[in-house]
Amino acid sequence: MPGVLKPLTTLTLLLAATAAAQALTLIHDDGKTTVPTNPQRVVALDEEALGWLAALGVSDRVVGLGSTYFTPGDLSGGKIKPEVLKQGFYGRVKLNSPAYIGSWTAPNLETITALKPDLIVRLTWQGNQNYEQLSRIAPTVGYAEAGAGFWQRGLRDLAKVFGKQIEAERVIKQVADTHRANARKLLAAGVFRKYPKVVVVAPFAGGSNWLYTDVRLVPDLRALGFKDGLRGAKTTLGVGSAVSDEALLGLDKQTLVVLFPPGGKYNGAEAFLNSPVGQRLKAQSVVYVPEDFSPYSGPLTSLRHSAALTKLILDKVK
Repeated sequence: MPGVLKPLTTLTLLLAATAAAQALTLIHDDGKTTVPTNPQRVVALDEEALGWLAALGVSDRVVGLGSTYFTPGDLSGGKIKPEVLKQGFYGRVKLNSPAYIGSWTAPNLETITALKPDLIVRLTWQGNQNYEQLSRIAPTVGYAEAGAGFWQRGLRDLAKVFGKQIEAERVIKQVADTHRANARKLLAAGVFRKYPKVVVVAPFAGGSNWLYTDVRLVPDLRALGFKDGLRGAKTTLGVGSAVSDEALLGLDKQTLVVLFPPGGKYNGAEAFLNSPVGQRLKAQSVVYVPEDFSPYSGPLTSLRHSAALTKLILDKVK
């Protein structure tokens, strides 16, 4: 009998080693998850997650996509209409007709289950819901926008999952190189003599204004060479804080105001510019409108931000 136990033990060890090679454990902002390597059926609960997958060249594996941007007219039979997938950010990434699975705040668990994903990826924040329910369907990982090195961390973790580490480092370097090149253009044009500081304001329809101080465009503007023009109160969910008219009116003329409106029906940029505060700041303001269905952040988004903001600002100071 001892002669039988040895090969069985060897076989067991080999099977265990093979299983370990086919999975890895990620520590992320929602918890600790064992994820299969090279998954083929992925659910992206938001555009941020989609952006990471697209940067790694695996967005064609997305079988379900969540979004808060869609209207009923964008959908048909539980699918996102083909013409919608050709617009804005979606048109820049490779997608194979993913099912619509709700939004990041209210995912359709029944639809996600029916898709039989082997990985779910999402943006997250403190107190975010549905992690346990999603994890019962498939391994789920989430990354908090307020976390240090937010999208770089998510990208590198997913790169390990898909065996795309070289691609991840290449795109991270591309973003850094692009920012440095555009920073030199702004410096040469004398932009920082006129506007050494910057604030990013999200004007919402209805009149409320939100100040971004650490995420959502701000890291890209810092990488381009700007200093912070205003620090807000304690942020909500690590994203931003409401900013008063009085605070905005207190900005000096050396602070560039970048209006970064939310998408669709929430866009309040025009109303802001027509308000007394907007009229007072108009001469030192630019409106930066992201492309349709754009993530707020991520490698592909940063590349667009860098180029588009540089052009917008250079045109402003001519």
